[in-house]
Amino acid sequence: MVGRIIREKMLARFGEKSLLSRLMPDYSNVRPILKLILWNIAMIILTIAMANPQIGTKLVKAKQKGIDMMICLDVSNSMLAEDVKPNRLENAKLAIRKLVEQLQGDRIGIIVFAGKAYIQLPITSDYAAAEMFINNINTRLIPTQGTALAQAISMAKASLQSETRSKAIILITDGEDHEGDVLTEAEKAAAEGIRIYTIGIGTPEGSPIPIVNEKGEITGYKKDAQGNTIITRLDEITLQKVASTGQGIYIRAQNTNQALRKIFEEINKLEKTEFDTQLFSEYESWYPYFLWIAFVLLVLEMLIPARKSHWAKRINLFGQ
Repeated sequence: MVGRIIREKMLARFGEKSLLSRLMPDYSNVRPILKLILWNIAMIILTIAMANPQIGTKLVKAKQKGIDMMICLDVSNSMLAEDVKPNRLENAKLAIRKLVEQLQGDRIGIIVFAGKAYIQLPITSDYAAAEMFINNINTRLIPTQGTALAQAISMAKASLQSETRSKAIILITDGEDHEGDVLTEAEKAAAEGIRIYTIGIGTPEGSPIPIVNEKGEITGYKKDAQGNTIITRLDEITLQKVASTGQGIYIRAQNTNQALRKIFEEINKLEKTEFDTQLFSEYESWYPYFLWIAFVLLVLEMLIPARKSHWAKRINLFGQ
């Protein structure tokens, strides 16, 4: 626009427009304006393309078939024991991630427990969210120490109050220092048609409980009042009783991956329910379309000459 004003001023020095039009028959007043308009529109569209506009924010309802399951994971300090590499907790988290990758249509929730139980992830079919929450699980989530199996089962049972025909609770723990009446809660769950599967993680021989600083470095091992190193051992008897009462199975996780795979096979035998679920539709980026439009406009701007063409000079709408 500034260039056009300067050009008009320079031409005005040579004479009036009527005289200049006779002296320069090829000069066009319209074409530079048209070229400028095309250029500006192309720049605006390019700016929009750089913003990467997207569509697809609608919630889509889809029919899915599956079961509802709650995974209850022990996050007490004893889960830092290294009798299962790299430690009990990290091994369990890796196995849960593998389980989530295999799910198709099933809904999943996560409860973490130590001295108390908390819902880490309400039941959902959003597997990406589940993986994110699994990654954030650590022993610092619950400061109260212990292994509140009874509370974890009770909380999982309350979370599974849906019309789904098949429901399951998967307990992953070393089973040590359990609090509350675990078998009573297992009986209540079984009475409501909820199966309980238990995975014992650790070894009967046991291992010391590491003391870990904020950097994740082991600074020592927990000791009792007498100064003796505390050894945490897998309590298989309790976990076997819980699984038997809950009409499920118990597996000792010498290989946590294989243990969860076996339980997943058992769960797949259960009757699946068809239910509606809300899913976010995928985003579609529209920037390529804007780039093409801008490209076409820029090509047009370059193809339009600033001077009149020979055929345009022959047009005389108003005569001489």
